[in-house]
Amino acid sequence: MNDYFQFKQFIIHQDEAAMKVGTDGVLLGAWANLTTASALLDIGTGTGLLALMAAQRNPQSMIDAVEIDASAYRQACRNVAASPWNERIILHHVSVFDFYPPKKFDSILCNPPYFIASTPTPNESRTTARHCHEFSHTDLLEVSKRLLLPEGKLNLILPVTEAENLIRQADGYSAVLSRITKVKPTPQKPPKRYLLEFSFSSVNSLESDDLIIEYSRHHYSPEYQELTRDFYLNM
Repeated sequence: MNDYFQFKQFIIHQDEAAMKVGTDGVLLGAWANLTTASALLDIGTGTGLLALMAAQRNPQSMIDAVEIDASAYRQACRNVAASPWNERIILHHVSVFDFYPPKKFDSILCNPPYFIASTPTPNESRTTARHCHEFSHTDLLEVSKRLLLPEGKLNLILPVTEAENLIRQADGYSAVLSRITKVKPTPQKPPKRYLLEFSFSSVNSLESDDLIIEYSRHHYSPEYQELTRDFYLNM
């Protein structure tokens, strides 16, 4: 795997980060509704990918990004400093549970740890990035409720089982599912990921749709191409 990933308007170096650039992060960064958000928060920024995608998509936004892992934080700092938007992104080397900023946010982005019951990896940083040992998905609802403005939205991506579990538990945290996209690798396969948007205020209706990634190997669907064309070099 390359030590960097070249996007159209920025580059992600990833030699120090446990979690490399992947489809999940790009999907979330391109899918989330960020057009009216002036204050955004990226929880667990890793390489800084979501913060940079948000900065590219919304030129009016100011973005805070938190990262607990020291290596990933250094990597994100490097990537943000080299980007066109370094003056609009503030990085914080802190756990989100210890993050008490003087403002609240219009939107939160998070590509969270999602292996709840699986075996940890030998790499401690990779374990932190991929496994929910000290960070549950309901914790994410709780902290988002604290950090969001009343009309703010939490956006995340999860595997199907974990997403459905979180949806079932959301009501207990005053969270309402306002938007969902079920991501299918191909038309013949079942969804592998859910893109989720939660609100902590009343929702008039639930927006729901499906997204197919590709029809065959590297034959991407028009919807996926449209979603990601501002980022991928060859899309």
